[in-house]
Parts: sequence; structure tokens; C-alpha cells
Amino acid sequence: MKNVKMFSTKISSSILGLGVVLSLVFGLVLPMSASAASLYRQLEIGMRGNDVSDLQTFLARDVSIYPQGLITGYFGVLTRTAVSNFQARNGIATVGRVGPITMAAINAQMAGGNVGADIYAPSIYSLALTPTNSGVTINWNTSENSAAIVYYSVYPLSMVESSATNGVTIGGSSFLVHADLRNSHSATITGLQPNTTYYYVVYVKDGSGNETITWPTTFKTNQ
Repeated sequence: MKNVKMFSTKISSSILGLGVVLSLVFGLVLPMSASAASLYRQLEIGMRGNDVSDLQTFLARDVSIYPQGLITGYFGVLTRTAVSNFQARNGIATVGRVGPITMAAINAQMAGGNVGADIYAPSIYSLALTPTNSGVTINWNTSENSAAIVYYSVYPLSMVESSATNGVTIGGSSFLVHADLRNSHSATITGLQPNTTYYYVVYVKDGSGNETITWPTTFKTNQ
């Protein structure tokens, strides 16, 4: 089973409406080496903070993406251009801001994660899958009480980066695990095809509206 990477962010509740769109198929190329940091919120022009410095440090590792390499803690025009360059390199819409999809691509190479309240998203851990020939059971825990949804498909899951006020949309089928808030989660999905590879992501949302989505990965049903 592949290691599951996560990205955490605070986005709108529109994703809970289970809106789906097939636009962006994941086939990202992530050439940069890992950093010790991890992003926990969406970032865009005009914002400041240590996480902006972490972003700039990450982008500066590739001079073709961020040739100026300035680590200022301020998200200005140069950082926006560097983010657009990163997005273009990885097949993401070049919106010049770090939304959920861009954050996932970056955090897939960044160790650790930030957990807390208010602006911090829940972390996902101890994720385990038990496939059968016609389904799968997925168990995991979160660092704080959260609602949960699993998205899955026989095709690579499509995700669309949106604006600061409209959350990411995810393609494929959706399985509402539970709408109430818990820190222990179990999803049993049935009606799947035997001996078939499925792509999936786990989505959780805490009581403050902070959200986490695992990086897309796969499981295979039994014969």
C-alpha cells in the first residue's frame, strides 16, 4: 500500500454539496526535493507569515520556477509568478495562488503537518484498507472530530482548483461516511468490481470548517 500524503486547508463548504467535475486528471510531475515544512492554509497575494516563507523556500529550490529565490514571508508578485510557474510545470491551472490542489502537490513532498483549531485542519493518520472482491473497508483516525467523505473511481480522480471562496471539486463517486463529528472513522464501500484498481481520496472537515484531503492513491479489490 502506498504512503498516503495529505494536504490541509480551510475552504468553502461547497464540497459537502458533493459537486463534481471532470476537468483535471492527476499526472503531476513533482521534481523538487522534500522540505521539512508543511503548508496548512491557502495562500495568495498580499498574505504574510512563516508559511509564506516555507512556500518561498520550497519554490526557490528550483531556479526555473523561482529564479529570484527571495524568502521574505510576504506573498507578492514574484511569489505569485513562481506559484504560477509551479502550477504550469505540474499541469495545474495557473491561478497564481496556493489552493487545495497546489497545496496537495507541494505537501506531497513536504514532511509533517500542522494540527490545531480555528485555522488549522485536522490531520489523518492510521489509515488502513481491507479490500474484498466486491468492496473495501477503510479505517482511519483524525486529530480532531470531523465529518468524512470518501471519493473513488476506476479512473484517476479529477480535481479542480477554484477561488478562495469556492472549494475544490472532486470527480468520481462519493461515499458519505458520516456527517457528524468523530475522530475515529470507518467506511465500507460495496458494489465494486472484483480484481479492479480504484483511485480514492479521504476528505474530512472539522467543526470550524477546516478541511483535509489525502493525496490520491489506489487500492485493488480481490479476485
